[in-house]
Amino acid sequence: MVRSRFAAQMELLNTELIVMGTLCENALEHVMQALQEDNDALNREIIILGKRTEEKEREVENICINLLLKQQPVASDLRQISAALKMITDLSRIGEQAGNIAEILGKAEFGRDYDTTLLQQMATAAKKMVSTSLDAFVKGDLRLAQQVERDDDVVDELFSRAKKELIQVIRSTQDSGEQAIDYLMIAKYFEKIGDHAVNISQWVLFMITGAHEEDTVHDLLRGGRS
Repeated sequence: MVRSRFAAQMELLNTELIVMGTLCENALEHVMQALQEDNDALNREIIILGKRTEEKEREVENICINLLLKQQPVASDLRQISAALKMITDLSRIGEQAGNIAEILGKAEFGRDYDTTLLQQMATAAKKMVSTSLDAFVKGDLRLAQQVERDDDVVDELFSRAKKELIQVIRSTQDSGEQAIDYLMIAKYFEKIGDHAVNISQWVLFMITGAHEEDTVHDLLRGGRS
């Protein structure tokens, strides 16, 4: 009976983590759309999704704490609970950063003079990383977790290109300087979202393998020890 209750709570934990991840994915999907159209309602929806993600973080945290205090998890379950506690922090930050992007896009003075192609590519790549890290968690798939850091190289390269381009705009055009800074902030948020996806994938690796030292996790992500 005790074990069956524990199993039910673990299943609830997995379900709520997936719900939280879906909120992040939906927010990023809306961000991709918001980069292409001026839509205040869409921006507000992104902010709402971000806040719902933060609320879900507290709910999942309570589930984890109850499991730790009231149950007797074995080693593998303990790893999963510990990983979940870390993952929800990153998921919450992803939701928050999507909301920050929406707030910038919703500014009255924010224009569409700058070609947002690179930012749209960053949004697509960052969302893919988040989705892959969540798939790795759901499936307990080591290879998917390893893929996330490789995908992070794509986001980092796009950020480097966007930063150079936007700095040039800031230097050469006074009238577009403020808008270029806004775009640079958006690019930085996408880079951070990619970093959070990497963090999630590392905790999935910990959940699967028990590896928790940073160097060991890095080796695993690079295709070393399995």
